[in-house]
Amino acid sequence: MNAFGLLRVACASLKTSVGDPAANAREVVGVLAKTEACDVVLFPELCLTGYTCADLFYQPTLLDAALDALKTVVEANAGKPRVVVVGLPLGVGPHLYNCAAVIDGRGVRGVVPKQHLPNYKEFYERRWFRPAKGEEPAEVDILGRSTPFGIDLLFPVEGAGAAGRDAVIGVEICEDLWIPIPPSASQALAGATLLLNPSAGNETIGKSAYRTDLVVGQSGRCVAAYAYAGAGPTESTTDLVFGGHCLIAENGGLMAESRRVGDGKPVERGSYWIERDVDVARLTFLRRSEATFESPVGPIRPFRRVPVGLASSERDDLKRYVAAAPFVPTAGPELNRRCAEIFEIQVAGLAKRMERMPEASTFHLGVSGGLDSTLALLVAVKTLDLLGRDRKLLRGLTMPGFGTTSRTRTNAIDLMDHLGVSSETIDIAPLALQTFQELGHAPFGIDAKGMDVETLRAALLDVPEDRRKDLVFENVQARLRTFLLMSRGFVIGTGDLSEMALGWSTYNADHMSMYNPNCSIPKTLVRFLVSYAAMHEFPEGPTRDTLNSIAETTISPELLPPSKRGEILQSTEDALGPYELHDFFLYHVVRLGYPPEKVLFLARFAEFSKPYPPELVAKTLKTFLSRFFAQQYKRSCVPDGPKVGTVSLSPRGDWRMPSDADAAAWLRWAQG
Repeated sequence: MNAFGLLRVACASLKTSVGDPAANAREVVGVLAKTEACDVVLFPELCLTGYTCADLFYQPTLLDAALDALKTVVEANAGKPRVVVVGLPLGVGPHLYNCAAVIDGRGVRGVVPKQHLPNYKEFYERRWFRPAKGEEPAEVDILGRSTPFGIDLLFPVEGAGAAGRDAVIGVEICEDLWIPIPPSASQALAGATLLLNPSAGNETIGKSAYRTDLVVGQSGRCVAAYAYAGAGPTESTTDLVFGGHCLIAENGGLMAESRRVGDGKPVERGSYWIERDVDVARLTFLRRSEATFESPVGPIRPFRRVPVGLASSERDDLKRYVAAAPFVPTAGPELNRRCAEIFEIQVAGLAKRMERMPEASTFHLGVSGGLDSTLALLVAVKTLDLLGRDRKLLRGLTMPGFGTTSRTRTNAIDLMDHLGVSSETIDIAPLALQTFQELGHAPFGIDAKGMDVETLRAALLDVPEDRRKDLVFENVQARLRTFLLMSRGFVIGTGDLSEMALGWSTYNADHMSMYNPNCSIPKTLVRFLVSYAAMHEFPEGPTRDTLNSIAETTISPELLPPSKRGEILQSTEDALGPYELHDFFLYHVVRLGYPPEKVLFLARFAEFSKPYPPELVAKTLKTFLSRFFAQQYKRSCVPDGPKVGTVSLSPRGDWRMPSDADAAAWLRWAQG
């Protein structure tokens, strides 16, 4: 288990010799030799004998051979910081139980019997086994040692340092998962974060999809990792074929799925397995911050906790997918539905607010030719269409200033024209110049007294790039734009979630509006949605061309003078760092509570749009954390707007933070 709380789990489907425990033990040992880097290795139900032994389960010869096979596995794992779970039949007094043995480097640490035995259709388990009800002996003799036995066992990890403190293993067997309230629910409520299911499920048409839904759904309901290892096609096929389906899920998401019978590929006859790193630290954070675990359904008996030994690992690889753009929908059959859902949530939020206004009301939107105002414009148009109102009620206002380029100005005007909204242009440069003069402010050291606009424009072009820093110059223009908009009526906001996180807005300027449909849309998703609209909603013609041009434009507030060639010099990403890094940090720090060191570790495995030097990633993370803390005062005062994804920074909803909190603890890593 590594220092960031990542636990490597393997689920294996075994090449089975039905009725030959010695051969099955050798197969288990062979798999263990190839999964040395794994912390937990799970094998199928009754894997040491084969699930399909039927009346042979009564035979003492088979039961004794199963114990000998268990001894072989224990000896192979001796001294290793690893947990192994194998299935075997076990006689306890006059009864026979279908069991899972939990093994670490010291031997068998506990045995969990199956509680719910299928006895319908093709299943006949009650012919051989007794269902465990909690009345069984608390300990049984296994390989000459008294060993904990029962349905009340949990296995907390020890020996892995601080990273392992929240790693607790619970075990249920096959059918236990298929009942209304599986035992794993009680185990999770009692603290289990990794749920294991050794199983033997036969394959029938459509069953694999339902099985996957069960595993994924239970991982989500329990806010846990769930590993499932299924018996394979080398079980007896007298009446059934077993699929060999292995699954690993975490908190409602499928992490890995193995081969299986019926997947359209040649049937695998040997042993195979899947491996993934499950994030125990993430699960603990989510349980503390989002889920309710103190109100279980029905009585829950106390659990006995039997420690299992792992070790703190120094491994530097990762068997886990890390999304470089966690807010952006992935390509595939769900893409269209997901994008439509995002737009519909934004539209529904704005529609309710518009409905509260008189029907002839006009709505005002600052259209800059940038990404955020473009998305807000698209949402506003969709909303008016939904309400059956004239698009001309939406009055787009573009307000070029000293930093506006011809490209963004043209795109803004063209887009409003294409979409059929009212359009107007007001040059704010004269008002800004007058404000500088009234304030006695010299932009970039230039004495503006007595100047006209064109003279100041010309003088600004000669300001060296390294001296183009003047916050008053920027803020005056930003506030003038908001002043002009709000003087006209109801203003639709445009600022996005990434800007809110970084405080990249002028207080009481673009920071403010009457309703902001973009407030929980991060910048990477804004760009994606604009490009998506260009491709799918305007598949050809000038609207698509304009949207594509906007999507490809350098992200900039355009408040500082352009180059002499009229090109944007004020790049937001040059100043702050790439937005795809900031959105990556936003997701992992705010949504998942990861410490900075873990965020940097995961960033190494994310496939960003281009490779970033480690120094840039670290520098950008420091910028993110510094600004996130310093700019909370802006987030304490933001307009209404809908939560769309899993992260919102609204002070009325998801995020409550003191405006004067100190980032020192989060930045300590950067001082080392």
